[in-house]
Amino acid sequence: MKLEICATDIRSVLAAKEAGADRVELCSALEVGGLTPSEGLIRAAISTGIAVNVLIRPRPGDFVYNDDEIAVMVNDISRAFELGANGVVFGALTPEGNIDEYACWFLINAALGKDITFHRAIDRCNDIPAKVEKLVEMGFCRVLTSGGKATAIEGADVIREMVSVADGRLEIMAGSGVNSDNVRELISRTGVAEVHASAKGQFSEMVSLRNIVSSIV
Repeated sequence: MKLEICATDIRSVLAAKEAGADRVELCSALEVGGLTPSEGLIRAAISTGIAVNVLIRPRPGDFVYNDDEIAVMVNDISRAFELGANGVVFGALTPEGNIDEYACWFLINAALGKDITFHRAIDRCNDIPAKVEKLVEMGFCRVLTSGGKATAIEGADVIREMVSVADGRLEIMAGSGVNSDNVRELISRTGVAEVHASAKGQFSEMVSLRNIVSSIV
């Protein structure tokens, strides 16, 4: 089993490494589903020594990209690998809900045969299990999915079907709503060998103004 943690800052990367995660998916703006992180954050994350897969997503919203956006993504992929990223994570769709092979061709070529993950854009597709064969043909290493549902547990039956279609040729990584309470059930029901979790929480070192004033007085 492999555990990937979604990280949006260097503190999260370090926490994931300390907790024993195998890899982090590095992104920014998780509140909109994640966007491409800054070069500074990529550098810092890679310097920790944990495997870093960088999310390549130029904007929030859907996954239908024009030529200008694809060009931005190609450049971001090239730069991520120049900085030492383990892999990149991306996805592109047609307006009809199919995999955009045209866009993906440019993005895959920019990755130069390195680790590539098709992200949860797959969950916006029609007939998700049927798309697995196409991802295999295109050379993806894995796909992150919740089985087209809000959480991976809800989409467990579809994820299991995806695992069957992949037949070891593509890693099916289950994500969305994965936590310590349901991960064993998820693995048992789907047969996945990789899981993805955000393991998110809130933390602040700020001291309230009242406490500051009290300490001075």
